[in-house]
Amino acid sequence: MSRVIAIDPGISKCGLIVADIKEKKVYEAIVIQSHLLLKYVKKYLNDNDAKFLIGNGTSSKNYVEDLNHLVPDLIIAEENNSTFRAKQRYFEIFPIRGIKYFLPREIFILNKNLDALAALIIMEDYFNFKFDISEQIKTKTWLK
Repeated sequence: MSRVIAIDPGISKCGLIVADIKEKKVYEAIVIQSHLLLKYVKKYLNDNDAKFLIGNGTSSKNYVEDLNHLVPDLIIAEENNSTFRAKQRYFEIFPIRGIKYFLPREIFILNKNLDALAALIIMEDYFNFKFDISEQIKTKTWLK
């Protein structure tokens, strides 16, 4: 397995995607509090095959130095408009069907944490292909 962990860094929370490059499949999508990022990344350090990506947004500076100590081959990737584009990707993954199709799309994402999907956008841009993500993936949101 060629694992990739993509991170959308944020001031209060971070989005993470764990995927397989060869299979082009997402296995985990989570949103965690920012102070838990290093603890979570350490779970994947024993996987010698893993690649780590982090978006280059303004808050990434807070994490890059610490992550470079843990992950010497950390890849800093472009994250231009990733959160905005995550909204579009949300509807590709979870299309609106039936009568809901006629309602404004924005009401379906008001309370959604799109940080994990922003990490997916960062990863897809870097590798230049779309990853398969389905409703069956393991998802978590930690807001404590």
